[in-house]
Amino acid sequence: MSPRAIGKKGQWQKLPRGRFTGIEWSDPDSFRQSDPYLAWAETSGFAGFRSPQGQSANPEWLPLLIELQEPFGVKELIHRADPKWLLIPKVYQTLGPALRVCTARAKRGFFDALGADGALHGLIKRYELGLPVGHHAKALASAASPSDNTSSPPETQLHGDVTVVIDNGLALAHADFLTGRTKKKTRVAAFWRQDEFVGPHGRAAASLKPIPLDNARAGHPPSDIGYGHQLTESKIEADIAKHTNAGRVDEDALYQYWQMWELNHQAHHGTHVTSLLAGPVPYVQTIGTEDSPPDWDPVDDPASRAPLLVVQLDWASVADSSGGALNVSVLDAMAWALARCAKTASVTVNLSWGALAGPHNGSALLETALTQLISASGRKVNLVIPAGNAYQARTHANSKLDPGKSVSLHWRIQPDDHSQSFLELWFEDSQKAALALNDVSIELTPPGSNKPLEPIVLGDSRAWPSSTAPQCAVLFPPICALGHPGVCALIALAPTATWFSNTVLTRPGVWKLDIFNGGRRSVTMDAYIERDDVALGSAPTGARQSYLEDARYDTSGGLGGWVDHSDNPTPVRRSGTFNDIATSPPTVSVGGIRYFHNQAAHGYDNKSALYSPRSPDPDALRPERLNVKKVPDRFAVSDEHATLWGVRGAGTRSASCVRLVGTSMAAPQVARPLVGTNTNSQTEQ
Repeated sequence: MSPRAIGKKGQWQKLPRGRFTGIEWSDPDSFRQSDPYLAWAETSGFAGFRSPQGQSANPEWLPLLIELQEPFGVKELIHRADPKWLLIPKVYQTLGPALRVCTARAKRGFFDALGADGALHGLIKRYELGLPVGHHAKALASAASPSDNTSSPPETQLHGDVTVVIDNGLALAHADFLTGRTKKKTRVAAFWRQDEFVGPHGRAAASLKPIPLDNARAGHPPSDIGYGHQLTESKIEADIAKHTNAGRVDEDALYQYWQMWELNHQAHHGTHVTSLLAGPVPYVQTIGTEDSPPDWDPVDDPASRAPLLVVQLDWASVADSSGGALNVSVLDAMAWALARCAKTASVTVNLSWGALAGPHNGSALLETALTQLISASGRKVNLVIPAGNAYQARTHANSKLDPGKSVSLHWRIQPDDHSQSFLELWFEDSQKAALALNDVSIELTPPGSNKPLEPIVLGDSRAWPSSTAPQCAVLFPPICALGHPGVCALIALAPTATWFSNTVLTRPGVWKLDIFNGGRRSVTMDAYIERDDVALGSAPTGARQSYLEDARYDTSGGLGGWVDHSDNPTPVRRSGTFNDIATSPPTVSVGGIRYFHNQAAHGYDNKSALYSPRSPDPDALRPERLNVKKVPDRFAVSDEHATLWGVRGAGTRSASCVRLVGTSMAAPQVARPLVGTNTNSQTEQ
């Protein structure tokens, strides 16, 4: 029986009009420029973004990432917009007239202005929602203005080789980042922390009344960005001198003075990554080779001498491991860093972060924005990003749907999950057409039910069981901001547990998806579950990663059970699991390998880290959508051997050493030899 004939009487309801944006989300045309995650956020009353008291977010402004239609640039957007409803950081005025991307804070007037008679009609190509919590949902302290024609650069302007780290948990006073005979000179030319409050941040913030950071201690907001706190080189060195006793830096007292609460922990992602990228000792391997033995001799290379520009991502962004906050936070971080580099600088950027959903073909808005920003700025930039750690996490499925055929996916939603869960279905027909998928339908069967809900077809966006208290929604617009070509269906689920009494919950267990192709051409489908875990160093969020189940998927742990096999018919595939911001061509994506391995053991390749995408792709014969990336560009050691995972790097205190695991640790080892190889000979304008 055709899936269309089952469950004719469904319980889906139309999506409501957005209470903030005023957008009628039940209209398929409303998604032509818009982010479906924003539609879900408004449908669920911003329930995924809660205050410490348990109240859903009530943002005054929405943080957005915006891409403009050609040939318009950011300056045209600033000229047309009204600061009463759109605020754009000044930095986007200074990074080249051809720049067509920026971040912004928006009010209702922005969305009204997109209409046929609006001031922005025809100007905006697409936009995505950032993280509407805390100061991100407030006005900027300073913003661009059409009357401000001054494009003077920030005080810090670096020439030559520059290394940029965008991460979290960065120990600025660690000896690895100090120089000179007395170790009182810092290599950090400027440091920008995006958070604005003392204490743990994110959706499970511990403080009911967050205390603002002290500008005199943490630094003032950079005027070209309008939020966060910036420490300059002179300020860092002055504070180090004040906290030096008997020739030694009192790091505990200094971090307390800077109000860096997170550095009370012995290990942090950002410090470890930065030591591998720019420390004086290559903790893991000889620089420039991907599988060499450990080398503990001091090294004098361009990376160990180059000045550092350091961005600490807002802890709310870190806590939101789904990556929903990455778009605004990361683009602002990149813009801040490039604005502090002269056009003659050679810049190497390490961004050891990412998520799992998205088109995986370079068309995601953040990937497009990073590429445009680098190009428009005129700087020579190497951008290095890890390939991800979810190879065994069962977050990806792939299938070719011939005419009249279907595929079933079993999505396991865990109990005691305090966060929302998301799954994206990406479709592309055999002729790579974007809008020829009208005969694809999606049926969803909740746990405990023996009948599916009414099928959802292209153009439908519905909530269940009601639009006022939705446990689930399927959004299947013909086109949206998330990427191209093809189309994407977003399935969003409420949490299964909560600390608060006013949260809508959904059912844990297996949510079954039946996807049916009733058309005349074959359709290639990829399913990506979004990342949903607790990041190192962030406040506990109660997140639990969901995953796909299939009896044919090998979970035995045997020697051949860690890779896909072409004769296994399961749609759940390891191959194709990849960091969603590491798939654009300009980016150098990095996978992880083991140092000690036996290539020939039992005919099984155990050189690759089990959690990393690998090369060659064991599943290369699977059907693929256009330009989907599955294989990292480069590899470096991320595990010492099969029983000793991880690599050693700096802890949060000088002379301490910790071991961390993941392709995040491989990426800086590839980035390091790129420092000094991209010298720009052009004369500064």
